[in-house]
Amino acid sequence: MRPFSLCAAAALLVASAAAHAQQVLTIVTSFPKDLTEVYKRAFESRNPGVKVEVLNRGTSSAIAYIREAPAGGKPDIFWASAPDAFEVLAKENLLARATDLANPAVPKAVGTYPVNDPHGYYLGQALAGYGLMWNTRYLKANKLPVPKEWADLAKPVYLGHVAISSPSRSGTTHLTIETILQGEGWEKGWRQVLMITGNCAAITERSFGVPDGVNNGQYGIGLVVDFFGLSARASGFPIEFAYPTVTAIVPANIGLIANARNAELGRKFIRFALSEDGQQLLLDPKISRLPVLPATYSKAPAGYPNPFGGKIRPKVNFDSQLSQTRYYVVNALFDQTITFRHKELVAATRAIDEASAKLAGKKNPQAEKLLAEARELAFSPIVSEEKAKDKEFLALFSQTKRDALKTKQLTGLEEYWNSTARKNYTRAAELANQAAALAR
Repeated sequence: MRPFSLCAAAALLVASAAAHAQQVLTIVTSFPKDLTEVYKRAFESRNPGVKVEVLNRGTSSAIAYIREAPAGGKPDIFWASAPDAFEVLAKENLLARATDLANPAVPKAVGTYPVNDPHGYYLGQALAGYGLMWNTRYLKANKLPVPKEWADLAKPVYLGHVAISSPSRSGTTHLTIETILQGEGWEKGWRQVLMITGNCAAITERSFGVPDGVNNGQYGIGLVVDFFGLSARASGFPIEFAYPTVTAIVPANIGLIANARNAELGRKFIRFALSEDGQQLLLDPKISRLPVLPATYSKAPAGYPNPFGGKIRPKVNFDSQLSQTRYYVVNALFDQTITFRHKELVAATRAIDEASAKLAGKKNPQAEKLLAEARELAFSPIVSEEKAKDKEFLALFSQTKRDALKTKQLTGLEEYWNSTARKNYTRAAELANQAAALAR
């Protein structure tokens, strides 16, 4: 009987471990703990015996984690702001259909943008807009005007007072950059991005670094997703937030990962997140997100932004398919020409600003020509719009099953962008200094 008893005990242990595993819900998200902890506590309290495990990762890192996890051992939920990230996962068959989990009381669209994926692979759980947050005390102390548009941040007066994160580390920053590119066009958009980042005091590694820095007065102004500004203001910080004209309102999504460990728990969580109770949690001052359920706004505090009430009028009809096709190109181009060459870009921007100030009101054709050349070198995108549409070029940046030759080509291309940006910024600063020397 002893061998049988040992086997039976072992079987019971295995069964117990399996039962325990079935009670763990794993969520991969780029959202801050202030949000995830509220939902974790609420879901666990409604489902005794269930443990919610939250894996916080930047959007690009989250995609890689989901992709590399073995089938049958993947996490259950992906929850993030970036619709193009969900498009990447759906294209790679890494999301399960979730059409039956949608709340029928949620509108089909916000403006012209679908709230839920038309193909049913992910659902809008909140709405997000992109804009500017600023520290009112900082602006007053430094005698800075209140910015209203993205373009304002390119003005010389804001040099050293702005912060932004890297889009390769932050899905919301990627959407901010993509919104500018779609709203202004590729060439003009990149010029604006380069001029704004030339004014930046820092390119932070994570999106949280920007609002934290603005809240504590390290930076004056930050380019952020709306909930960072709204939650900071609700928490008592001296913060204001505004949506520029060139902005977009898009869903922050939730999706069930294909081959998840605990798909049924994942489905249950999504239903909760889209329910009346789940939507009302978004109004928590620490979260301050825009619900997708219109009825929730009747319980919001006075002045709360309502994308269904006509108070937010985004100019950009965001194209997530376009964003998805060039997702890795935009991130790589930003990093190679801005993040990794930020010091040189700032130096060039400062030299151009100083030369412009010295030449103001003076007629000096030679100096003006030098300054125009400096601006062209510093603020022109290295990659043309035509190139950014080329399918063969875009294929180089595919992140799946890249062969050695493709890796070598991509590495060489990125090194070329990096070295060219450095040369351009260095030369731009030299030309600007020459122009300033000619001012009389």
